[in-house]
Amino acid sequence: MAFKSEEQAKAYWSENLALMFKLLVVWFVVSFGCGILLVDVLNEVRFFGFKLGFWFSQQGAIYTFVALIFVYVFKWMR
Repeated sequence: MAFKSEEQAKAYWSENLALMFKLLVVWFVVSFGCGILLVDVLNEVRFFGFKLGFWFSQQGAIYTFVALIFVYVFKWMR
């Protein structure tokens, strides 16, 4: 990607890294927090017949990661 100035490049990377950090925090909270730390609490709830903690550790983190990829792409296509 060609930038007209060094300031544009710095602004782009600053915004890009901030967005990536926010998305990684969301993914970490969902995968580690819901899949490992809160699994006992979440297992009290059923989701499509499965314990919610199990679902987050097996499927929820993957779905969240894919959704975050789409969020990232749509953010940068604007």
